[in-house]
Amino acid sequence: MVTDPIADFLTRIRNAQMAGHRVVDIPASNLKKRMTEILYAQGYILKYKFEDDNKQGVIKIALKYDPTSKIPAIQSMERVSRPGLRQYASPAEFRRVKNGLGVAILSTSKGVMTDKEAKVQNVGGEVLCYIY
Repeated sequence: MVTDPIADFLTRIRNAQMAGHRVVDIPASNLKKRMTEILYAQGYILKYKFEDDNKQGVIKIALKYDPTSKIPAIQSMERVSRPGLRQYASPAEFRRVKNGLGVAILSTSKGVMTDKEAKVQNVGGEVLCYIY
């Protein structure tokens, strides 16, 4: 049983990249699906597919690498808010991730979104992770 599904999501992607895999399978949830869509929109993954297996479902993610040096597109994935210590931020408190090159994923009252989208909509929320 996984007690922190977001950390499990990030760890599966991190481990697949370290092993050089092209595709990683992750158990699905609505939160993980939205996080996957954000990773795709920001250009960190090649493509994704949601598969229904009459239970929980599976997310298949095709990882993105540099064609010449085989370096993964995602350099670092850092879990910020965790079950033991939740981290919340207002739009004024958002910090830039990797000097603006990275992205923070937040869970807000208007759904899961990036820090830039949350700042435009002027909503705060729980900072789930930093990705760069």
